[in-house]
Amino acid sequence: MSVELEFPAADAVRFTLEVNGQAREVTAEPRTHLADVLREHCGLTATHLGCEQGVCGACTVQVDGEPVRACLQSASRFAGRDIRTLEAFDDDPLGEALRRAFSEEHALQCGYCTPGMLITARDIVTRLPDADEARIREELAGNLCRCTGYRGIVRAIARVLETHRHETTDGR
Repeated sequence: MSVELEFPAADAVRFTLEVNGQAREVTAEPRTHLADVLREHCGLTATHLGCEQGVCGACTVQVDGEPVRACLQSASRFAGRDIRTLEAFDDDPLGEALRRAFSEEHALQCGYCTPGMLITARDIVTRLPDADEARIREELAGNLCRCTGYRGIVRAIARVLETHRHETTDGR
């Protein structure tokens, strides 16, 4: 899939990103950060922009299996890397479990931080299967939520961690 700027700037560069398992050819100005390319060039709007300084975590995506702030670096730096936005986890069982737990634990209010929270939560569950509440809170420190007070978010992640631990030890 090729995505073009309507009126490319004279200094625009062309590069290919691997986004959600699909090669995307992009033409953008060198300073265009990954979050803008994902939203404006690829139509993947789950990646939200908040502070645009890497502080709030709303723009968190997964790059090569790790959470990354998409607002901090130029998109062209990510050529050849595996980028996954929240949309990539639509059919993922762990993603589904997290979405369900977030809903049931009232971890959602306005929803603006939710995509970044879900990407971070997925990382916590896969990387830290024995995380307790304190560790979950520590891992969430880079994701800001102004609505929930974090209790529901922490409970949702803890619930999925517990289920995930039982599934792993039971051999499911």
